[in-house]
Amino acid sequence: MDWDKLRIFHTVASAGSFTHAGETLGLSQSAVSRQIRTLEDSLQTSLFNRHARGLILTDEGETLFETTKDVVSKIHVTEQKILEGTESPRGKLKITTTSSFGSTWMMHNIKKFIDKYPDIDVQMLVGDQDYDLLTREADVAIRFHPTEHLDLIQKQVATFHYHLFASPSYLNKYGRPQRPEDLDDHDLITYGSKSTSPIEDIDWILDYGTNKKRKPVLEINSIYGMLQAVKSGIGIGSLPDYLVQGSMNITPVLEEYESHEFPAYFVYTQELRNSKRIAAFKDFIVREFKKSIF
Repeated sequence: MDWDKLRIFHTVASAGSFTHAGETLGLSQSAVSRQIRTLEDSLQTSLFNRHARGLILTDEGETLFETTKDVVSKIHVTEQKILEGTESPRGKLKITTTSSFGSTWMMHNIKKFIDKYPDIDVQMLVGDQDYDLLTREADVAIRFHPTEHLDLIQKQVATFHYHLFASPSYLNKYGRPQRPEDLDDHDLITYGSKSTSPIEDIDWILDYGTNKKRKPVLEINSIYGMLQAVKSGIGIGSLPDYLVQGSMNITPVLEEYESHEFPAYFVYTQELRNSKRIAAFKDFIVREFKKSIF
């Protein structure tokens, strides 16, 4: 099997279409399609089922894709090892974290890292889903739940605090709760989707101080969206302190009661345990977290 054709196959399988793969590879759609057809002819099997909505891997295609993912991962690791043969950290560093943390705290602080390490090419991947570090979707993750994979290295680097917040307009209209039990009579904003939640028990407000399960007035699967909903006066929500810092039109409620804590983990693969890029970023994160008040 020709590696160049396998490389094209891997890109097509990852992209799900000849058009998107062509954009990534700098080739025309017809050229990509022709290369895949030649590969299929040489293997005497179909690798994709063609549909109007795109491409779906056949069983044989899935088998080949698993192999190419492993090869691409090893090539990437080897490339980074060669690049890091110098004393200063260099190469590409793909960092993934949640949408709210990535678009706020990270955006406020990542410039310090970029300025200190100009030879490291930083790519941020933000989203509440977990990118797969084992298949090189990202190099390192900052997560707010422990990993389930034993072959990943994780280090707790901070503890974040969540408090309850509301807007002044909401409190003027509905009053301020004095005890957790008073939340029974208030409109509550929650994340809602357990399957995509980046934090365990993110909707603790629903049973805080009560034996029954409260019903939220609004569910929104975005922590940043929850902040905007609270600021607009829709109700009371549980938000991380790092997200609220500096925000206008929002005030804490029940602040005299204990906050909820969520650990933050720095996660990467065993293959990258000696990477200078990972070590530099970990040192940066630990140092900047110590300066922050969560």
